[in-house]
Amino acid sequence: MSNHFSADKLKFPGDDRRLDLTDVFVFQAPASQEHHHTLLHRHHPGTTVLIMDSNPTSAPPPIPAPVTGPEFYPGAVYRINIDTDGDNHADVAFTFVFSDYRNGKQTGTAKYATGAQARQPEPAGEALSTDIPVSFDGTAQPVQAGRIRLFAGLRSDPFFADVEGALHGFVWTGHDDFADNNVDSIVLEVPDDMLGGPVIGVWASISRRSNGVLEQLDRGGNPTINPFINPDGEKNLFNSRQPADDVANYLEPWSAILQNAGGYTPEQAKAAALQVLPDILHYDRTKPATYPNGRILTDDVYSLRFDWLTNGKVPPSGLKPHDNLLAHFPYLGPPNPSH
Repeated sequence: MSNHFSADKLKFPGDDRRLDLTDVFVFQAPASQEHHHTLLHRHHPGTTVLIMDSNPTSAPPPIPAPVTGPEFYPGAVYRINIDTDGDNHADVAFTFVFSDYRNGKQTGTAKYATGAQARQPEPAGEALSTDIPVSFDGTAQPVQAGRIRLFAGLRSDPFFADVEGALHGFVWTGHDDFADNNVDSIVLEVPDDMLGGPVIGVWASISRRSNGVLEQLDRGGNPTINPFINPDGEKNLFNSRQPADDVANYLEPWSAILQNAGGYTPEQAKAAALQVLPDILHYDRTKPATYPNGRILTDDVYSLRFDWLTNGKVPPSGLKPHDNLLAHFPYLGPPNPSH
């Protein structure tokens, strides 16, 4: 898993897979060589792609088959945070709230906030769109909201991992346990000048109201972190916290885990922990995007994380990225029919 099943005991946050944040991606939009004048194929100089995925169809046993549908959790707040000045607080925020799911249809509202409004838990700022159609049939329905392009809908899960091999002493099987699964994806193309930079930090979160209070149930920036390094009893707490507090809360325990798991010296373990603390995905757009500088859909983050945890003792799994990825917006492949 990447950030799949990130609650304690490999469960879904809030016991609902629709609240499970699975992945965050950040990279530069490719310059299209095609001369289409559609929302799917255009030339986008100086544009950053932001993607957050949730609601996975995959699940480890004994989690039962889905009892909810392909929809986003109605009323929950799906949020992408951007730190533009390196203080580990949001300076830009995109928030999405979705309607009830009726007759196979759902719509979303998107807002864009900057400054102090970006740090408010509730959706704030400028309304980008109040009627985003959520795509469930694989048809990409992008929405142009000013200078920003948006998409929300069911897509093929791009994460790939040999979970079975990891569970059996890293004897890789060559089997991708995440093939043919789907996620709900929110995809944005944003002009670089709206994001500050050129160095930014990105993380996402999902929050749900409980007794009138907005409760953050999942969050993440770096892939393969919370489910991998935090023990049960800490995962839910980690999900509820903010990145600005991560170094104070986790540098000591994570350094100890890395010393034990990877044979790092205390100094090496601290340096390794600080590669992912705070849990923010850093991206310098003057350099090519590939994790840990941003993250592209083909990055083998599962192998990279075990390499990090074991100080290079575990070889790559050898799996290849999924072959249904798109070279253009919305980048993730269409949903797999098996789900």
